[in-house]
Amino acid sequence: MGISGFEPSFLVGVDAIRQAHGSRLAALAGRRLTGFALVRFVEDGDWFADCPVVLDFDGIQVEVCHWKFDELSIGWDTIDTAATITGWEGFELTPLWSRSDERLEPFVGQELREVTLLEWRPAERDLAAGTVAVEFVFASNRLQIVNGLDENCIEVGAAHSDYVRNQLGR
Repeated sequence: MGISGFEPSFLVGVDAIRQAHGSRLAALAGRRLTGFALVRFVEDGDWFADCPVVLDFDGIQVEVCHWKFDELSIGWDTIDTAATITGWEGFELTPLWSRSDERLEPFVGQELREVTLLEWRPAERDLAAGTVAVEFVFASNRLQIVNGLDENCIEVGAAHSDYVRNQLGR
């Protein structure tokens, strides 16, 4: 993707993600969301949802990226959102880091209460069963970065009832 520092390590399943990142995600509780970055196209402003969602909690940067139908990469302090995204010179669209998003902006400055891993477990089997979302719980609302079936999707509010909540302890 041409993103400086982005070297995803995709995992599948809530247990693998909890084992690799659970304690670090839980340790974010008590920190404030101080910023975020998404990749948008210069030409139309559209969000390029294939790229990671970068959240900064008082200087600790967590980088969330869904891929395929069930893979999730969580990175820590590796992506340089000040660097130009390269390798797109022959394409008609130009990706650029953006710090503007109406879903994320209300959370900036708020203290994070907890992080939860959500596992999609619908009553009837579907293609997304078993996918894992990351939920960030703030005093005023909840923010989830979910698998939009081969890309990231940002949702605000209570998680869908077909998610099973997996609490993360410190």
